[in-house]
Amino acid sequence: MLIRLDPNSPDPLFVQLAAAVRGAVARGEVRAGERLPGARDLAASLGLNVHTVLRGYQQLRDEGLVELRRGRGAVVTDRAETGHAALHSAVAQAVAHAKRVGLSADDLVDLIRTEYR
Repeated sequence: MLIRLDPNSPDPLFVQLAAAVRGAVARGEVRAGERLPGARDLAASLGLNVHTVLRGYQQLRDEGLVELRRGRGAVVTDRAETGHAALHSAVAQAVAHAKRVGLSADDLVDLIRTEYR
């Protein structure tokens, strides 16, 4: 799992970290039951404070995507895969519907961006 953070982004680093993990789960790079890198190791490799990593992991825990276990670290839950699988399915349905009504990919992306805000 490759995690890239943008220090120039308006999003806090812990938010970017959580988003990177969510993306890795969605792409199938990380599966349910797998451990995420230890907070200290990840912080050192990214040049972050360990508390920044822990805050990102806590955000994922609060969303139900990981379990934080003493001695085992952060472990991806089954819910993470099913939630992203459902989202992937919804996106596929939206794309199919957009094609049926003649909407371009750019127009669909614009609609999604509008709704996302």
